[in-house]
Amino acid sequence: MTIVEEKPQPATGAEEKKLPIDLVSNAGFVVPGNNAFGNTFRDYEANSERKDTVEEFYRKQHMYQTVEFVKKMREEYGKLNKAEMSIWECCELLNEFVDESDPDLDEPQIEHLLQTAEAIRKDYPNEDWLHLTGLIHDLGKVLLHPSFGQLPQWAVVGDTFPVGCAFDESNVHHKFFQENPDNDNPKYNTKHGIYSEGCGLDNVLMSWGHDGYMHMVAKENKTTLPSAALFIIRYHSFYPLHKERAYKHLMNEEDEENLKWLKIFNKYDLYSKSKVRIDVEKVKPYYLSLTEKYFPAKLRW
Repeated sequence: MTIVEEKPQPATGAEEKKLPIDLVSNAGFVVPGNNAFGNTFRDYEANSERKDTVEEFYRKQHMYQTVEFVKKMREEYGKLNKAEMSIWECCELLNEFVDESDPDLDEPQIEHLLQTAEAIRKDYPNEDWLHLTGLIHDLGKVLLHPSFGQLPQWAVVGDTFPVGCAFDESNVHHKFFQENPDNDNPKYNTKHGIYSEGCGLDNVLMSWGHDGYMHMVAKENKTTLPSAALFIIRYHSFYPLHKERAYKHLMNEEDEENLKWLKIFNKYDLYSKSKVRIDVEKVKPYYLSLTEKYFPAKLRW
């Protein structure tokens, strides 16, 4: 990894192309009944060894994720001047971290990335863009690394949600939003807040974290991944929307179309988590070929 200081050049965005959703909805992947700890998935009340850690994580996240904080982070990290490295180099950096917000798994992140990608690859062998999306969707978690400012976990992982409007009750541990200063601000605490009906999610400020950062990195480095992939990367942690249909009043037609792909992806992202290890060296050549296809050799981060 090479640390750089120069400012990035402006990007023109990803290649646009329409993708017909004609995939089999009940593909071969079998959803397991329990997570790695023997509990149901995303059960934030289960008395597992992770419960207290996860709850404390969401207390901090809901308290500190404000409009002001998000704007500050987007300005700072939008410069993409922290490092220069390849997709695979970034994957290897994630070996150092475990997601404190995840009640379902306590393995290093590269394990989860490959489990997701390989599960998708098995069911949808012809959708290589979706395989790569599975591999890279969490790479924004490098924000935890010292080279990227070593942000606290509450500013990197966990479920995401809009800021600048009322915090929907479907958000995990909603009670902790009472400590968020935006919750008492009449400019931000109504249903629409600073937004308008159907404004489109591109115009909505989301809580700062790895989703938004990786979306920024991919787009500004001129990836040729389709818009559906960028949507998945940006909103895969937006569970209030794709699980509860909260905040749907902010979506436009393009969002609705891309949401169909996110729901396909989400099954693999969530339910592929297990203690079953992936042979990294065996699958590495395939994913290196995909990164060469859709990304430049080195990316600005």
